[in-house]
Amino acid sequence: MYLNNLKQYFGFESLRPGQDDVIEKVIAGQSAAAIFPTGSGKSLCYQLPALQLPHLTLVISPLLALMKDQINFLHSKGIQAASIDSSQSWEDTQHVMQGVRSGSIKILMISVERLNNERFRQFISQVPVSLLVVDEAHCISEWGHNFRPDYLKLPQYRQLLNIPQVLLLTATATPAVISDMGQKFGIDDNDIVITGFYRPNLDLTIAPTPESDKQTALYNTLASDPSLPSIVYVTLQKTAEELAAALQQQGIMAQAYHAGMDSDRRQQIQHDFMAGKHQCTIATIAFGMGIDKADIRRVIHFDLPKSIENYSQEIGRAGRDGKHSDCLLLGSKSGLNVLENFVYGDTPDQSAIETVLGHIQQHAPQWEVVQLRLSKESNIRMLPLKTLLVYLEMAQIIEPQYTYFADYRFKLLVDQQFIINQFQGERQSFVSHIFACSPKARTWHTVDFDALWQTAHTERNRVVAAIDYFSEKGWIALESKQMTDVYRVNKPNFDIKEEAARLYQLFKAKEQSEIARLDNMLAFFESPQCLSHELASYFADHQAPSQCGHCSVCRGSVAQLPFDTQLAEVSENMLKAWCDPFISACPTAPSAAAITRFLCGMTSPLHNTIKARQLSGFGKMEHYPFQQTLTQIHRLYPNLS
Repeated sequence: MYLNNLKQYFGFESLRPGQDDVIEKVIAGQSAAAIFPTGSGKSLCYQLPALQLPHLTLVISPLLALMKDQINFLHSKGIQAASIDSSQSWEDTQHVMQGVRSGSIKILMISVERLNNERFRQFISQVPVSLLVVDEAHCISEWGHNFRPDYLKLPQYRQLLNIPQVLLLTATATPAVISDMGQKFGIDDNDIVITGFYRPNLDLTIAPTPESDKQTALYNTLASDPSLPSIVYVTLQKTAEELAAALQQQGIMAQAYHAGMDSDRRQQIQHDFMAGKHQCTIATIAFGMGIDKADIRRVIHFDLPKSIENYSQEIGRAGRDGKHSDCLLLGSKSGLNVLENFVYGDTPDQSAIETVLGHIQQHAPQWEVVQLRLSKESNIRMLPLKTLLVYLEMAQIIEPQYTYFADYRFKLLVDQQFIINQFQGERQSFVSHIFACSPKARTWHTVDFDALWQTAHTERNRVVAAIDYFSEKGWIALESKQMTDVYRVNKPNFDIKEEAARLYQLFKAKEQSEIARLDNMLAFFESPQCLSHELASYFADHQAPSQCGHCSVCRGSVAQLPFDTQLAEVSENMLKAWCDPFISACPTAPSAAAITRFLCGMTSPLHNTIKARQLSGFGKMEHYPFQQTLTQIHRLYPNLS
């Protein structure tokens, strides 16, 4: 049956290695995982079964661009698929929800964060779901290269929504990550399908290049054949802009792409690149996950990537048509401290963890938290704060109950009495109460849940379901904000100091793991062994040839990356002149690590509050190793923690 669908919808006569194994498992009702290299057809492993499964296939996808590309592809094949995402109008979302409810839409794509939305969970819990697909599934593992705490909740959501099967998809999972993913979703080892990682058409070159020579080397490479579609990866948004401008002046039609641009501009650049209107994109890692362009002939790393996993994902975008493609790294250790600073910037102070724990104890047995507010109060960045909350869940100190929007407001699109008249008896009385307890300011009514409970003992969930229904009918325009997470505090009697020390050590262990990941990456680039073989081995593929014949090591060139930045010594007096104004501006004495983050130009919630960017010392040590600066600060201020 599925082979008929393969031919009818996708135009293929047969499947690639691994695809048939995974698809058969899914159609037979089993959960599975597909660990396939980039560009080897992981998406087909859910797209084909979705045509046969009785109910909805719900896909968790990490990027909006990726969703849009997948949906456009499915539409081109006559398959009913849709997404619910932040870029849509209210009307578009309602249309999709109606299609999902009626069963006409077979595949729905969402971000993992969409499941935090009370209104969406209310909606999807009423829809039968056959299969949960987790794309970029390595994000669920703390030992993966772009761990996202919200992904850790997916096994719990699967149970909540009563979804019988799961399919995990990723291209970049080490053996430890594969084991972790399988364990979290209860997938048997026999149902994890790993195909070869080795790509014989990719030529890997590590070219040691001093920082001062990189721009010339890049221009010479691109100018040798400007017609070849190329992606150039950089670390910083500023570098992308400057490099694109410099190349344009030299006659190379290059466009910058990064997360700091507005989404319309980003989409236009991506669209133009896909359509061949320009051949070179200078991009941060924000570019790529949604790129399904088969004929990218060059991927060039102008700066060091963040890890071996990132490197493999990025070069994996080259040569998806199977033809020869070049992957070039212009290697220097000068940018290493920038990558290290990203790691150190995400480790919260122990005192900041104590602040969060104090909040929890104070509000036991039920803790309601607005994460953005807590981030500012504790001076912990949002990603590590989410990670901290997950660690507390894993220690069973807190247990998530539900997430809700504190504020709901609506605007009438039809007469209020018309809505009331659509109902009879007790329901009509209930609807009348909603309007009576939703005071109006100019155009918008704000729902007062407390007043509804006091006057009519009306449950919040019932009110949310009702106004959602009004919204679906087109009777009101509905907005919700101020997302609030509600936790039950299971163990309120913990010792704050002791628990904060334990949690701090978890973050330090993760920090050391990330720094080790950078060391592993440098060791890989300077390896005397065949690069293709080393890369395949890292991802559990032991079938790759020991000599590929198409990497710089096989050509006799073992790389030694230069470290060519000369850093002037900074005197204690100069450091003190930079640090003292920051220390004075802080509401409480900062830690030595907090001062170091300030000097290295790492932003934190506190920096916005005290306008740290305007102080003379901000970012003055951004080119210096974090640990070296931290040692100097400890020497200068021995009494700081």
